[in-house]
This record gives sequence, C-alpha cells and structure tokens, in this order.
Amino acid sequence: MTGTTATLLISCPDQIGLVAKIANFIYANGGNIIHADQHTDFSAGLFLMRIEWQLEGFNLPRGMIEPAFAAIAKPLQASWSLHFSDTVPRLAIWVTKQDHCLLDLLWRQHGGEIRAEIPLIISNHPELHSVANQFGIEFHHIPITAETKIEQEARQLELLREYRIDLVILAKYMQVLTPDFINFFPNIINIHHSFLPAFAGANPYQRAYDRGVKIIGATAHYITADLDQGPIIEQDVVRVSHRDTVGDLIRQGKDLERVVLARAVRLHLQNRVLVYANRTVVFA
Repeated sequence: MTGTTATLLISCPDQIGLVAKIANFIYANGGNIIHADQHTDFSAGLFLMRIEWQLEGFNLPRGMIEPAFAAIAKPLQASWSLHFSDTVPRLAIWVTKQDHCLLDLLWRQHGGEIRAEIPLIISNHPELHSVANQFGIEFHHIPITAETKIEQEARQLELLREYRIDLVILAKYMQVLTPDFINFFPNIINIHHSFLPAFAGANPYQRAYDRGVKIIGATAHYITADLDQGPIIEQDVVRVSHRDTVGDLIRQGKDLERVVLARAVRLHLQNRVLVYANRTVVFA
C-alpha cells in the first residue's frame, strides 16, 4: 500500500538536466518517488514526464506544493498540472439511446474499477431513464434541435456546474457539441465507433462493410472543435471477414467500444494522459 500520492504531469522544451531537477524537488522535500516515466518528442523539441510520489513523510503541505514547484517550472518554461490520488473526480455520462457503454461504465464504477462519482446522466432522449433509476443517478432529458441547441447547451453547462462535474463522457451521445460549449467545458472524452482517422463521421460500419475491410476498431479521444479530430487516448481493433454482415460488425464494434472507452476513462482518472499539439502521451 502506497497511501496517498501526488502526481505531476509536465511538458517543457527539452534541455539537459530535467529529470534531475524535477526528481530533486521531490527528494529535497523528503518525498519517496514510486513511479516516474518520461518521453522526449525530438521532432517537437519537447520533454514530457509523469512523476508520482508518496505524500507520507513529504515535508511540504499540500497547499505549498504548487507554488513551490512553480518556482522550478517557470525557468523551464514548463506546462504542468498537479493531482492527488485521494481526490475523487465527479463524472457526467451523456447518452442518446444506446446503453452498452453506459451500462459498462456504471458496472465498472459500481465494482470499483473506475474510481469516481457519477451523479449525473444527461440524454437527448428519454429511453435510458430507467438505467439511471436502477443505479440511483439523476437523469436529465434535454432534447436537442437545430433551433434549441444553443439554449439547451446553456442548460447542460448549468447542470455541470450544479453537480460540480470534472469530466464529461460521451457514451454514444449522438450530438455534435458546439465550439462555444467545448470552450467553456473542454474536459470531454468521446467514444467513436471506428479506428480513427478511418471512417470518421456517421455510419462507419456500413462504410467499412462497403469497403470490405478486414479489421474494425474503436477510438476514445478528447473532444475538440474539429469533429472526430481530438487527441486520441485509446484504440483497439478486431479482425472481421467477408462472412460478416453489417450487423456482425456492429455487434463486434460494441464490444470494442465498451473496452476502449473504459480504458480511456481509467487512464484519464489515473492522470496518465498528457496532451500536447493535438496528440497524447499515455504513461500506462
């Protein structure tokens, strides 16, 4: 048992001595490092790092860690974030009519695989209200039309504030979010039913079938204003053949979607994903 830990995610221009400087900050304050991983993107000239240490015995109180490290990070021109393992994030799951990803996430959270609170489900259709009732979660039906989209997104943002949501998961939410919404709330993970960048947009299984593909996939990514172009967190594929119908592809694709989305959410909640230049480094 490691007890409560702190984690730093850091990116900065590559330079000599970075690992030593960051590790020495923890060592000099009595910290015990339990995980450290780094990557250098030579094409971008960037150094990226995840470092985690035990808080027990660490000399700095929590409230002082951020300003203390800021003094080190500033001359390194670093972008960074600090996280504590005993912080329990609050998630909102957004759905339309399909329940497979929603149910998978709820059962994983119920079983302790996903360490988070899920106080809110939002849908543009009423069909999955019974699932929310089964798990004792507040359900809000917010229908969307082209005429009401801006007004309804304002209502959605209000609910995110009311429920103190840290992360939105689009678990087969079949609506495109506006750039304004994403600007106000950028912490959103989506599951896309193809191996991006192939077959972006709608009806990927039909288009995959029409092309006679030999693999199908699923992609979990962060949402950006560019449709299906956000930084990719997790992907997986399964082989298919000429004997598979569109229905077979959809069934196998749903299995992939469950697993890929769950992996991506878990990686995000464990602070293992570092985003830069519309890409990710995943310290798994």
